[in-house]
Amino acid sequence: MLLLVGLGNPGPRYSYTRHNVGFRFIDLMAKRADIRLSERRAKAVLGRGRIAGHDVVLAKPRTFMNNSGEGIEYLLARFGGRPSDLLVVYDEMALPVGRIRLRTAGSHAGHNGIRSIIATVHTEDFPRLRIGVGQPSENGESIPHVLGRFSKPEEPLIAKAVQDAAAAVQCMLEENIDIAMNRYNVIGS
Repeated sequence: MLLLVGLGNPGPRYSYTRHNVGFRFIDLMAKRADIRLSERRAKAVLGRGRIAGHDVVLAKPRTFMNNSGEGIEYLLARFGGRPSDLLVVYDEMALPVGRIRLRTAGSHAGHNGIRSIIATVHTEDFPRLRIGVGQPSENGESIPHVLGRFSKPEEPLIAKAVQDAAAAVQCMLEENIDIAMNRYNVIGS
């Protein structure tokens, strides 16, 4: 079973912020696959279903971003998964708005949500899909940037990036992660 986990912060205050693109991704995947995100647990909101012939769990941790590892730990324990059964989707400031990057493993690269997950699962070896949210403006700070909303010109770019991310995951499930990386990591170049 694949655990598709989108990172973000819970609550309406954070909806549509840069930090919550992982939640937007999960919402889109749920809509496309007709999977209801109806299970509300202490550590995650989730739904189960099938995508491209695979059993999947779509999940949004109910912990704040910096404690994402708690939600992941709950999901792995609940479904008997290993870190390699994960695909974590999250925001990335090092990528321009609209770019996506699928990887089989990697470091946290300064992302506190991924840092928390790595500390919890004791490995960097789990697939992840980063959605570019761009850098803060010159002399801007990262926290207000990721907790801020996209500008009007950025919104169509991020909406397309979330759609591209969903297509990349569909490709990964239908074919494999290497084909998906080759096909979708160049979009937006």
